[in-house]
Amino acid sequence: MSTKRILIIDDEEPIREIVQACLEDLGGWEVVSAESAKEGLLKAQTAQPDAILLDVSMPEMDGVALFEQLQKIPAVQAIPVVLLTARVLHIDRTRFEPLGIAGLISKPFNPVTLCEQIAQVLGW
Repeated sequence: MSTKRILIIDDEEPIREIVQACLEDLGGWEVVSAESAKEGLLKAQTAQPDAILLDVSMPEMDGVALFEQLQKIPAVQAIPVVLLTARVLHIDRTRFEPLGIAGLISKPFNPVTLCEQIAQVLGW
């Protein structure tokens, strides 16, 4: 099985660092990170990730708006997107489901089980 490459798009550096450490150390995956929606949009096209972990609450452009931008780019449309969010109210789930987002992981997350959660959501 080849190593999976995950793109993390989150404006909070401590979150990116924790997620990256978990995915690399526990999952053996390669991680590419972006600290803004603009950077994430670029890296989604250049890094060829197998999946994108996307924060919902970001300045400039939120995760849902970024997801909609990604869906307009043929080269990245098929990349599964998992939202990483502190806002997992029932109303949010119903808002996210029709968008075609692969899954939702709530913050705070358990670093030890994060890889398992991602693999389960993506069917890896």
